[in-house]
Amino acid sequence: MCTTCGCSDGAKATVINLETGKKSDIEAHQDHNHHDHGHDHSHDHDHSHDHSHDHVHAGGGTLTLEQAVLQKNDELAARNRAWFAGREILALNLVSSPGAGKTTLLERTIVDRKDAESFFVVEGDQATANDGERIKAAGAPVVQVNTGTGCHLEADMVARGLQELKPGIGSVVMIENVGNLVCPALFDLGEQAKVVILSVTEGDDKPVKYPHMFQSAEIMILNKIDLLEHVDFDVEKCIENAKAVNPSITVFQLSARTGEGLDAWYQWVADARRSVKESAFA
Repeated sequence: MCTTCGCSDGAKATVINLETGKKSDIEAHQDHNHHDHGHDHSHDHDHSHDHSHDHVHAGGGTLTLEQAVLQKNDELAARNRAWFAGREILALNLVSSPGAGKTTLLERTIVDRKDAESFFVVEGDQATANDGERIKAAGAPVVQVNTGTGCHLEADMVARGLQELKPGIGSVVMIENVGNLVCPALFDLGEQAKVVILSVTEGDDKPVKYPHMFQSAEIMILNKIDLLEHVDFDVEKCIENAKAVNPSITVFQLSARTGEGLDAWYQWVADARRSVKESAFA
């Protein structure tokens, strides 16, 4: 994983506020004064989040490092989760391979639902603000987080992004992770749910080839169904594979390009947002 391959070892990420042009650097695994926006939102929610990371390596030092990195990230993710809950914010972590359609789905969702939901976006990529500019053009406030050599977003990167983004109370924060079906599965960001996007151009065996990602996701969006007649992809087999690694996963079949099947996804977002608000008074 990342602590072994080195992409998180001293990696420097950059947060870009696309509204103001402000850029700020963040060192991987730093502990920041999270979310100090001058607001006091106390609440009595229990935000415990248990991660079990059973990695076996030849060197005990490597295992210790991995555990330390993940533990630190989980602590910061718990702060993010509490911060979201205190503001009744629905936070979703969108993950996929590169090119599966995360940004297109976000653009379409923002445009179609702007009268019903208030969206804020943390856009993650290794480099460029291309996707962030697309989200800005769609009409949502957005900060770009460029991870440099890093192959995933981490909880502290999201926290720094939120300091710039300042999402409103009761809003929806969409976190578009770096395109990668491996490492983002291990790093909790404090989200309400992971949403994994799989396109029909990728292969129906992806859920069993990358089981950790699909096990950690609550939703699987099967995107680009408008291309099914042009590719060799077995929808039922894909769903069967997803259910084999995660029996409770919810599957939506849609095309972000044509709009087919989007209503079910929109309804799920609306219901999840309502649930977050109701849980604030539970």
